[in-house]
Amino acid sequence: MRIPQSLPSMPRALAVTLIAALALPMAGCAGGRTAKGDLPYVARDVGTLYSTAKRRLDQARYKEAAQLFDEVERQHPYSIWARRAQIMSAFSYYLAKDYTASISSAQRFLAVHPGNRDAPYAYYLIALGYYEQITDVTRDQKITRQALDSLGELMRRYPNTRYASDARLKIDLVNDHLAGKEMEIGRFYETRGQWLAANGRFRTVIDKFQQTTHTPEALMRLTETYLALGVPVEAEKAGAVLGRNYPGTDWYQHAYDLLKKNQVPAVPPMKPGEQVVPVGTKGTPSVQVELDEPGSTPTGPTLRTPTAPRSAGQPSNTGS
Repeated sequence: MRIPQSLPSMPRALAVTLIAALALPMAGCAGGRTAKGDLPYVARDVGTLYSTAKRRLDQARYKEAAQLFDEVERQHPYSIWARRAQIMSAFSYYLAKDYTASISSAQRFLAVHPGNRDAPYAYYLIALGYYEQITDVTRDQKITRQALDSLGELMRRYPNTRYASDARLKIDLVNDHLAGKEMEIGRFYETRGQWLAANGRFRTVIDKFQQTTHTPEALMRLTETYLALGVPVEAEKAGAVLGRNYPGTDWYQHAYDLLKKNQVPAVPPMKPGEQVVPVGTKGTPSVQVELDEPGSTPTGPTLRTPTAPRSAGQPSNTGS
């Protein structure tokens, strides 16, 4: 640091000591400043703070509103307004698209006031915070699973609230998204010729997400992978279930053409009352599965597949 020329007669060591002493308070003031975006601590009564925060919210200045609601909790933690300010802070952060802060505020509210009448709304804000962060199926789906868990928690705790009805719709959308992720990975494995890994992904869609829009394609892909793996009987079963539930789709037309092209032989039917594995014999049993012509009235396969999806109003498959 350059010593000012206004101190010519002062010894150099004393001048340096004086400048250092003056610099310390300045450094302390700089260190005591709030971080960028934080509000400086100014003591105010609870009514003024809450009213100001509400005005900022009405003016769509959501970030400022959230910070002022946090100030209500910080300066007046034992007032009746502090509880309300916590949930309003979570709401304001959500409107500001700061979903992490919104989730944190709602979780803090539930930790302190788990039985409050606004608890269902706090759970709803947490679920929405995760839901709004869902990314496309090419990215990691950790947030999607957190959204599904949070929506499910809301449904279990408060099934009769108005938030639960919206949660039901969002659960369907989240499941469809997770099924899309499985399909994305399965198609990737198919392009690399990893048929067994691909088959496992498509089977997951049928087992866990059979009410989603990806089910018809998953059944067709199962037909493809079973044929590639050399298991034509399973391929024909998947095609038959596809034809039973989605007879007019392009996916069934493709599966039907694929099976005909590979000339999958018919499997002899079982006799009534015949054991699945006859005593004293080896090998696997055979089950008759017949495919309907695309566009015709489906008669359905004779095989009953419990995991196959069934459209509303359609009769269930009959046992063989």
